[in-house]
Amino acid sequence: MSTPQDRSRARGQWPVRKLRLGDESGDDLLSSTTAEQRLAMMWSLASDSWSLTGRSMPAYSRSQTPVLRVPGGTRA
Repeated sequence: MSTPQDRSRARGQWPVRKLRLGDESGDDLLSSTTAEQRLAMMWSLASDSWSLTGRSMPAYSRSQTPVLRVPGGTRA
């Protein structure tokens, strides 16, 4: 397992760009990635976010997933 110092050094190597609000590039991931790659990106963000809460990730079947269903053309 890595130490906080190891993780800090690794973060120092991350590619980072600083942009003014409104100057974002609008990267189009649809043209450069597959659906599977985009889903993998989302899963990494979701699992990292859950780990930051300090709670365990919920485990339930798809049929028991809490959702809000909004009919088309209406607002929640």
